[in-house]
Amino acid sequence: MKPAIYEEVETLVRARYPLLYVVTYEEKRFEQEVLAEIAKGWNKALFIWSRSRGFVDARAAESATDNATRDPLAALKFIEDAKQGAIFVVRDFHPFLSDAEVIRRLRDLAAKLPGTLSNVVLISPVLKVPVELEKDITVIDFGPPTLQDLDELLSHVIESVKDNPHIKVNLPPPARERILKSALGLTATEAENVFAKAIIKDGKLDESDIPLVLEEKRQVIRKSGILEFYDAEEDIEQVGGLQVLKEWLTKRSVDFTEEARAFGLPQPRGVLLLGVQGCGKSLVAKAVSSLWGMPLLRFDVGRVFGSLVGQSEEATRRAIRTAEAIAPAVLWIDEIEKGFAGASAGHLDSGVTARVFGTFLTWMQEKKTAVFIVATANNIRAIPPEMLRKGRFDEVFFVDLPNAEERKTILRVHLLKRAQDPARFDLDRLAEESTGFSGAELEEAVVSGLRDALYDGKRQMTTDDISRSIRQCIPLSVTMKEQIEELRDWATTRARKASVSAESEAIPTYTKRRLEI
Repeated sequence: MKPAIYEEVETLVRARYPLLYVVTYEEKRFEQEVLAEIAKGWNKALFIWSRSRGFVDARAAESATDNATRDPLAALKFIEDAKQGAIFVVRDFHPFLSDAEVIRRLRDLAAKLPGTLSNVVLISPVLKVPVELEKDITVIDFGPPTLQDLDELLSHVIESVKDNPHIKVNLPPPARERILKSALGLTATEAENVFAKAIIKDGKLDESDIPLVLEEKRQVIRKSGILEFYDAEEDIEQVGGLQVLKEWLTKRSVDFTEEARAFGLPQPRGVLLLGVQGCGKSLVAKAVSSLWGMPLLRFDVGRVFGSLVGQSEEATRRAIRTAEAIAPAVLWIDEIEKGFAGASAGHLDSGVTARVFGTFLTWMQEKKTAVFIVATANNIRAIPPEMLRKGRFDEVFFVDLPNAEERKTILRVHLLKRAQDPARFDLDRLAEESTGFSGAELEEAVVSGLRDALYDGKRQMTTDDISRSIRQCIPLSVTMKEQIEELRDWATTRARKASVSAESEAIPTYTKRRLEI
């Protein structure tokens, strides 16, 4: 079956577009499934160039070489002198697109080729278009295999081992669909390799091999250098409080289904979690992944900014392509205001931040794939206003300091995580004493109390141990009181409360007596 991009490329070839630039890691798959079919259908020759082999006929043996055309300028001269219309594939040409003579030769070819019925197709995993060629080159993205492509590939792998009595394949339709979805985002070669690895490992291929496929996907994401793959270990019930936000997320778990599409519901875009540090914003991002059964990708904006001109923009596009290939997925951007700081004053870094920010904003607005963005922020004033425009996020939630009831829930969660029976502790007392504490500070109070109990003869931890830890701590709400109150004022009319309580508790004033041990 021809890939979806076939018709687009065929149209460009027939319309005599001279220079096509295909961004992909899968040059062979593109050449075989798209270009070879087009060349055959329109009776055109297909030549393939690489720095190691020069120009050779696509039908030639793998060992064929033409040393006379290995030089980039000689390769372009070969295209210029061709007597018949052909498709000339040029692999990994991007390192030579800094040479002024190479650029000039390509511009000359762009003017000449439409009259010769020939096309040049540059194939590279890196997009590098010199400004001189921006009006002559047409860029095409050729992504990883679709679910249907992977299904055909899996059938081929199974067919190749069907006569081996030592190999057992047990993939009923539901299991087959799950293992195929787990492979989304891999190239055809990577998917074929991991299916073969699963078979070789234990002589069988079944649903139990999904973790192996996901590990391969984790390797792909790790190699990208921009995204990180997180295991969904946190459960939504481990998030203390934030009941409104949790209900909002739970309702949207059905929005990614085909049933929702048929019902007229759009794909959810994302949510911005604004609030006090340590109150569970990052924990929510991790829990969403578990709640919806989707992979969690962390987008580190700081890694995007490279030293070379154009490198940062390409890194952003690569991260976006990776996330879309793995969709449905949750894309977590922690402290987004720091990543895009200065986007409105791009002249300080030659406009790199502004361009990266613009690329990301456009994708947020126009994306069609099921990539749900969970962005967290502590300082609303550092977020460029364009990001808060409707259509970028479905909702903006304000995550305030937990109220008394939420503090009890958070303490209960952290006691259970450490094999402590919450019934043995006076949670009402601890919740009252910890007014103004964030979830992270409550966790630290439990940990400190447990440490004191261990140090004091490995005895059982008591309410007094945790209470002492609470009294020893000056919470961030006191240290940063003015900033938090300003944030609360902003959120009063501009964001939705993540908790049921309508009123924010007053930040306590800590006295010297209160801090005595």
